[in-house]
Amino acid sequence: MELGRVSFKERDVTDLLEYYGVTDPAEREKLVQLTREANALPWYQKFQDVVPDWFHVFVGLEEAAQLIRVYEVQFVPGLLQTEEYARAIIMQGAPGVDPDEVERRVALRMGRQQLLTRDNPPRYWVIMDEAALRRPMGGRDVHFAQLERLIDLVGEPNITLQVMPFRYGGHAADGGAFTIMRFPETDLPDVVYMEYLTGAHYIDKPEEVERYAAVMERLSVAGTSPDRTREILAGMLKEI
Repeated sequence: MELGRVSFKERDVTDLLEYYGVTDPAEREKLVQLTREANALPWYQKFQDVVPDWFHVFVGLEEAAQLIRVYEVQFVPGLLQTEEYARAIIMQGAPGVDPDEVERRVALRMGRQQLLTRDNPPRYWVIMDEAALRRPMGGRDVHFAQLERLIDLVGEPNITLQVMPFRYGGHAADGGAFTIMRFPETDLPDVVYMEYLTGAHYIDKPEEVERYAAVMERLSVAGTSPDRTREILAGMLKEI
């Protein structure tokens, strides 16, 4: 149990509290409640049948993070997608998939978005390539509604949106999209997440994470100012 190889059961904790002489009822209940919460299945566990294990790991890290920084090339990030936009992406990525499975994947994506509006939400900083914003996923109406959704999110205290414009040309993130997550526990390293067609990479070696962090900093400097994001999105709406 001390090495984290097996979980604590409630009886284990009460026995240990007795052994260590912890008699304060409030202190005992606090620790027992922590045990109950740790053993409870996370809400996203019920979607395990429709997404791979490597993505469940990502959802758990996402839930635990206090700062999430994203660079996206192809699409609007999942935490900012409308339901219709998410459905269009899922159906394109898995043609012929059962409609019920599509809806469950959409439900998972919509469920993930609740972390941005919960109490003490993470800071969410997104830099989107202009291509991701101009690609009309799902047709004109879906595209229009997605841009409106992003405009609504501009100004939320825990959300920062930037655009990497075409006119900038080449830039530091030539390796594609990635996410960096930072956690409130100071002894936990930052984690870089990158997807590929059949899986994902998780990077936590400090020297490698630092390289991605440096690229993210360069992108934030090269991208348009967050103060201009609403204006840029509004201009795109007029062109649709």
